[in-house]
Amino acid sequence: MTNRDHKQSVMSLLPLIAVLFIASPVRLIAHSSLSTAASAPQPAYSHELPAMDGNHLRVFVSDIEVAPRESSPPHSHPCAVIGHVAAGAFRHKVKGEPEAVYKAGEDFYEPPNGVHEVFANVSDKDPARLIAIFVCDHETKLTVPPVETPGMQK
Repeated sequence: MTNRDHKQSVMSLLPLIAVLFIASPVRLIAHSSLSTAASAPQPAYSHELPAMDGNHLRVFVSDIEVAPRESSPPHSHPCAVIGHVAAGAFRHKVKGEPEAVYKAGEDFYEPPNGVHEVFANVSDKDPARLIAIFVCDHETKLTVPPVETPGMQK
């Protein structure tokens, strides 16, 4: 599958994701495969989202390729983020949480305005890919300088 084909398949999921947020309580449920008629589908990942203004919900999906050993400087995302590692592995740390390594097929959640202290491809040979799903209820840039809010640990 070419990168363009992959992006088109990801983009075809956007209407389904939008319906999930509009027609049901604000919760993201991703299915990794189709189930048989005999068993109910089980979510591959589920995480509660913060309270949001349902009149302004918008979902953004980004397919991000990260070069070997590439990392990002500290930053924040003003919206809730669900990450799905499509290939490779990433070191990941949000302020106040332990550092973790997420491998292909694994998912993670970042709360709105969390300070993303570590995000790096762990491989020194292979690129890694992340599908990032941003769930926003207001107009904003998706990535901003680190946000320090009152009461946050330093």
